[in-house]
Amino acid sequence: MIPPWLHVLSLVSLGVGAICAIALALDLVRHPQHMWIMNVVWPVSALFGSVLVVWQYVCYGRLAEERVARAAMDRGDEMPSRTDTPFPMIVANGALHCGSGCTLGDIVAEWLVFLVPTVAVWFGWHSLFAAKIFAGWIVDFLAAFGLGVVFQYFTIKPMRDLSVGQGIWQAIKVDCLSLASWQIGMYGFMAFADFYLFGSVLGVSLRTDTPSFWFMMQLAMLCGFMTAYPVNWWLIRSGVKEAM
Repeated sequence: MIPPWLHVLSLVSLGVGAICAIALALDLVRHPQHMWIMNVVWPVSALFGSVLVVWQYVCYGRLAEERVARAAMDRGDEMPSRTDTPFPMIVANGALHCGSGCTLGDIVAEWLVFLVPTVAVWFGWHSLFAAKIFAGWIVDFLAAFGLGVVFQYFTIKPMRDLSVGQGIWQAIKVDCLSLASWQIGMYGFMAFADFYLFGSVLGVSLRTDTPSFWFMMQLAMLCGFMTAYPVNWWLIRSGVKEAM
């Protein structure tokens, strides 16, 4: 049985994340970002990053507001988001850009596998894997990769003035390493939560339709952020990935 305190903690954490996401979405309606995809990135990131993402947005995300960026460009100056944001925070923004695509992909994939178990069978459950979680991870990765490429495309193409084909290819190259590093952290924590914390310690199944599962996913996304951060540092420093 899931302890009552863990159930309550899960509900509180999920509720705070939802409130933070809604608050950012409303603020972005009034203060849209220069790079439009970031209008999606910030609220989605708040679903797992909660108040930390709100702080990051207020301190540094607002520097990339379209009005502020356009005014600087009209003066012939560099955008404040580039000049006034410390490099470690630029990397953090880039990691969230990757993670938001992963988050959306994982949400869709996890519910799909839960509601339509046949999908898990198609990806190896019962034939390759005894545990359903491994087949689900394959679906997670494919969904996250697809959305991640879309997020990267709408960042890289306009900034580098590429053709559609070039934009897609560059997005695939950038997202492959960034996504893989994020999923390593996420999968690692979810394996710990599923097999040890819930399976061995609590003796219960970690089900997708419970608040505890999505609380664990919030923590898993934070782990994904940590494993993706150094990779994004290298990608941005080397010029492979655009600074957000």
